[in-house]
Amino acid sequence: MKTLLCGGAGYIGSHMLKWLVERGHSVTVLDNLSTGHREAVQWGEFVQADLLDPASLESAFAGRSFDAVIHFCARSLVGESVAQPYDYYANNVAGTLNLLEAMKRHGVSKLVFSSTAAVFGHPVQDFIDEEHPKAPINPYGASKLMVERILADAAQAHGLRSMALRYFNAAGASPESDIGESHQPETHLIPNALRAALGTGPGLKVFGSDYPTPDGTCVRDYVHVDDLAQAHEQALAYMDTHEGAHAFNLGNGQGFSVREVIDAASRVAGRPVPYELAPRRAGDPPVLVASSQRARAELGWSPRYTSLDDIIETAYRWHRNPRY
Repeated sequence: MKTLLCGGAGYIGSHMLKWLVERGHSVTVLDNLSTGHREAVQWGEFVQADLLDPASLESAFAGRSFDAVIHFCARSLVGESVAQPYDYYANNVAGTLNLLEAMKRHGVSKLVFSSTAAVFGHPVQDFIDEEHPKAPINPYGASKLMVERILADAAQAHGLRSMALRYFNAAGASPESDIGESHQPETHLIPNALRAALGTGPGLKVFGSDYPTPDGTCVRDYVHVDDLAQAHEQALAYMDTHEGAHAFNLGNGQGFSVREVIDAASRVAGRPVPYELAPRRAGDPPVLVASSQRARAELGWSPRYTSLDDIIETAYRWHRNPRY
């Protein structure tokens, strides 16, 4: 299969690239390198282009044919989205519209879209399935939900086949440690815990220790980045036999508290993770855990990494010697 991978220089995108190439796919990466890393694109063809620049986007399609597009390009920092909503709606919504128009012009009718658990807003149940109410509480989540609506309309109007995959907390790194997680700034718990343990980053702040959870800290669902890649490939196959717009949640199916992540990172690193307690952050729900039963049943998705220690161990190997 010939695939255009938008955002393939980013964290999840680069792991998707490696996964597809290792399984015989022909992949062209499109990325504007605003947050991605050229060094992460170690396979396939690379085109530097921007979804907000239709001319450069057209250059990615010109002279090439694609069977499908996988779309990771997005601005994704919740706090930043609150402060800069126009930028988020422009990049995540208008950029996707530009991509969809280019796909239509070039006869590409399959899209896997990287969505997010942020479309749900505050949870009303511990295990969040696809039918959970969608009421995003920030522009990031709202922008992703807008795209999901656009995809549903595109299916009816133009026959576009699409799959929106909503994940919770991507984590870990390629077992070979050739690619990994490298954000500036880094906002994710696991890499920050490992950096703190290794002495390459500051000590952690644990925001809130009085939540109604077993140890008082927030509980979240962590899913390995290669397991996400597997689901995206399965979504491509799913669209071969299923018309219309679809959406599945992806997660480990079990929650781990902030303290459990700190303890696991300490075990893996063989040294303590320095941290201090801080007041709660506004908008942090106590528990966010995905129900992935639909993805398991309909996609045949079976995550390989179910142990928190195993997920963190792959990340630790990367953070000991990051390459970019």
